[in-house]
Amino acid sequence: MKQIHVRLGPLALLLTVIVICMTVLALLAVTTARGDLSMARRYAESVETRYSLEAKGQAFLCEAARDPGSLDLLERDEDGTRWNVLSENGMSLRIGLIGQGKSFRVVSWQLVQESWEPNDDIGGLWSGE
Repeated sequence: MKQIHVRLGPLALLLTVIVICMTVLALLAVTTARGDLSMARRYAESVETRYSLEAKGQAFLCEAARDPGSLDLLERDEDGTRWNVLSENGMSLRIGLIGQGKSFRVVSWQLVQESWEPNDDIGGLWSGE
């Protein structure tokens, strides 16, 4: 019987390259999934804060409708608009009201992200100057 000689060198090299490529792709997929999860959590926190401020604003308007005299405690600008600012987790809701007798009208309902200050220390990197 004649024996056929099989060369395994190129096949082993090809399988090694395939395994390395699959490992790199798996690491990239895990890293991307972790980043997506982090971004989704931050977005969920932002939405939760927005809805919480909206609910507090609605509760404030309900209380103001029950007792219009409580609006006299709010600060007033030069136009006569009374302002109430509700803040939570770096976000604030500015509510502007104009009183008309025992009633009032909402003239401003604004969600504002509080200012962000960048970190000036960038770890010894060149600042471009």
